[in-house]
Amino acid sequence: MNPPNTNLRAFNLAVQTLLSTPSKFLPHLTIPTFTHLPENVGAALQAAYSPQEKEGESKPGITIRALVLDKDNTLCPAKTTSFPSKIYSKLHDLRHSPSSPFNINTAPDSILIVSNRAGSHPRYEDEALEIEERLAGLRIPVFRLPERDPQGVAVEKKPFCGKEVLDWLRERGVVQHADEIAVVGDRLGTDVLMASEMGAWSVWCRDGVGEELTKGKRNVLEKMEVWVERYLRESKGLKAPPPRRC
Repeated sequence: MNPPNTNLRAFNLAVQTLLSTPSKFLPHLTIPTFTHLPENVGAALQAAYSPQEKEGESKPGITIRALVLDKDNTLCPAKTTSFPSKIYSKLHDLRHSPSSPFNINTAPDSILIVSNRAGSHPRYEDEALEIEERLAGLRIPVFRLPERDPQGVAVEKKPFCGKEVLDWLRERGVVQHADEIAVVGDRLGTDVLMASEMGAWSVWCRDGVGEELTKGKRNVLEKMEVWVERYLRESKGLKAPPPRRC
């Protein structure tokens, strides 16, 4: 069995969120694995999430211009840099489909990998470089977590680095607002909470990289998240609140 995530502050935030505003612990869109991610994520969120329009009114569209992707158990089996063939093919399609909002030619900086491992600390730099080498043909970078922000405050990993991720995308002209971002990952306590904290949309990969690769390998916290999500959604009837543009 894998040891639980030692990101203690993130665990504390998850507990506080569940006690105060549990709906923020829920994703806006749930898919089995990353391979099921719709090319037009905005339209999928619109269909699954937005309220019905009244007669004579039109719903504002949801436009997603950037994907922030988790690595471990979303794109690769945990603690590896190995991309299953179906996941790599999905990334290839997102980068090369003429209709994709994340096309490599029309939106070159629109996909960013943000991991609590690769890129989060210099000791994982070799892993980050290996991922970028494997994805060189797709030009998908790994986010390097800065040690400190411009005010000299230490920057922490997910779910607390949303501002730094947003700044990275803004500096490259990909987005203006956080609600143009979809954070995609397998963890509610890091990926979904980061999206909630930064004002982005969240997409939860419920089965990680796939049941055939994760069966029997999930730690206690990961299993608890699946149970909590089902309980909040089915028993409590809760739904994630939409991002609020600041």
